[in-house]
Order: sequence, then C-alpha cells, then structure tokens
Amino acid sequence: MRYNQLGSTGMFVSELCLGTLTFGAAGENAEWDGIASLDQKGVNEIVARSLAAGVNFFDTADVYSYGESERLLGQSLRDLGVDRQKMVIATKVHGAMGEGPNQRGSSRGHIMDSVDASLERLQVDHIDLYQLHGNDTVTPIDETLRALDDLVASGKVRYVGLSNWAAWRIAKALGIAERKGFARFETVQSYYSIAGRDLEREIVPLLNEEKLGLMVWSPMAGGLLSGKYGPGAPSNGEGRRAYFNFPPVNEDCAWAAVAVMREMAAKHDVSVATVALGYLLAKPFVMSVIVGASRMDQLEQNLAATGLKLDADDLARLDEVSALPSEYPGWMLERQGAGRRPAPFVP
Repeated sequence: MRYNQLGSTGMFVSELCLGTLTFGAAGENAEWDGIASLDQKGVNEIVARSLAAGVNFFDTADVYSYGESERLLGQSLRDLGVDRQKMVIATKVHGAMGEGPNQRGSSRGHIMDSVDASLERLQVDHIDLYQLHGNDTVTPIDETLRALDDLVASGKVRYVGLSNWAAWRIAKALGIAERKGFARFETVQSYYSIAGRDLEREIVPLLNEEKLGLMVWSPMAGGLLSGKYGPGAPSNGEGRRAYFNFPPVNEDCAWAAVAVMREMAAKHDVSVATVALGYLLAKPFVMSVIVGASRMDQLEQNLAATGLKLDADDLARLDEVSALPSEYPGWMLERQGAGRRPAPFVP
C-alpha cells in the first residue's frame, strides 16, 4: 500500500480508500436497499481486512443510508480498537437529510447542523476531511466557504474538500478562499474510470495546477467494469448495475476497454476489476481510489490492485482503447501550443 499526500497538506492517505456506500443492513432504509447490505458484523469484517492491508482512509457521507453508514463506521472503529490518530476519516454534507427546505444544500445553517450530527454518529471529536457532496446553486460560495473555515478554526474539521463540481466553480472557490484567507479546498472527489475519462479535459489540469488531491468514486463505473457485464461476460444479470444503472456510460466504449482488460487480467493472473483499478492507480494525478465491497471476495479483488504493476505497453493500450474524442477548444489548444512545449529553443 502506498500513501499519497492529501492535496497540498502534510497528511498522507492510502492509495485505496474504503468507501462505505454498502454500509447499512437491507430493509432499514428502503431507498438504499440493493446498495447498502452490511450490518455491524459485516462492516467490522470489511473494515478489519482493510486495516490489515494498510488502508488508513475511510470515506462516508451523512446521506448514505441516512446516517446509518456513518454510525456503523464509527462503531466499527471502536469495536476494533483502532487508534484514532492513525485513521483519516472523511465524510460529506449536502444531500437531503429531512423533508425541510433547510435540511439540504451548502448553507451555513445546514453545514453547522450537519457536522455536529456526523460527529455524533461517527463517535469522534473531529473529522479529518469534510466535503461538500454536491453543487448548491442557491447558496453563495462565500457563505459556504466561511462556514467551512469556521469549522476548521473550531477544530471540528481538519481539512475541506468538494465533490462533483465543475472546474470553473472550483477555481472560483479557490480564488475566494485565497483572497479572504479562508481554508481552501484540498481535495476533489469525482467520478473517473477507464470507461469515463471526461475529467481529464478540465478538472485534471486544474488539479495539477492547484495541487489538489483527486479521490476517485465509482472506479469500476458502478460495477460495469467488473467483468460481469458485456460481451464474453459469464453473467449479465447480477450486481448493482442490474437494478441501479449508474453512472451513465457509453457501453460500446466500455466493452472495448473490457475486452482489452480481459487480456491483461489473464496475462497478470488477476480479475478484470483489479485491472480497472490498477489502471487508475497508475495515473500520477490520482491521490486515492475509493473502493467499496459488500463481500470479502470483492474487497480482495480491490486490494489486489495495489500489487498490480501494469507495464508501459499495458498502459498505452488501455489509454488508446479508452481515449476521449477530440473536442473544442482542446484540439485548438493542442495545435496552437505545439511550439510552446518545454524544450530547448532552436531559432
């Protein structure tokens, strides 16, 4: 297990982060049935195995099973006697936690109410990384940033991040934070997979420029890249995709990538899922890949990615089969910038 810098901070997190979307026994929250399936015993087993493999980074959200995911994670860390100082706990705020108009979004009121509720469920006195779970089109960015800065100053939160924002809005928020002396965002949690490389257009250049850490969610495109689906798959009717077809994916492109990954899985004697994760871990701009599991065999496939070393030819083939189509202004920037790349100048 490798450990990467959390944004521009001095904190380090494991290259695999254990996601907790599956935490919450079926039947307790009807909306989450089929996604959340783990009770406390199952959670403890998954967390214990992750810890043994070197995972020190855990990501949850208040909206996952309406708080049950946070509660189960917090209790698990206590049950297992985990040293709090060795763990990096991340959670999120934004989703609807009630029927009222002020029980959602990124307003100061909702953030302040939510952080205390998350701390109580997690049974901790601080959250290492507190993330905005979505884009609030109503609340001014200044209001949200000031609330987050107050949480950092109070010690309830160590660092702040965001998820599912456009690049221009992230840049705007970073500028406001710098100008007003607020705590800046250190991480961006985004969808990224070999079947969905869209963030390479705008967000990745921003990450590199501003030294932000990328946390990848749904690295297997909601299970689509697990090897269970598509041409040559042993079964097309199992897994989360059978009842929760998300995130949206161009399946023709996905199947082309899966076909190449099947070859590499056989070459390296690993699963297709392991190859999908290994491809992302090889990207220098990826800080941590969030993996989830409802069964131990799924977790083992995920953990195996840390030991997979795809060679240059492997990576080149995977890059080629999943390449993004050219779009404006990208193709014009590439054309006009061809003579301005760092190199000795020869008149």
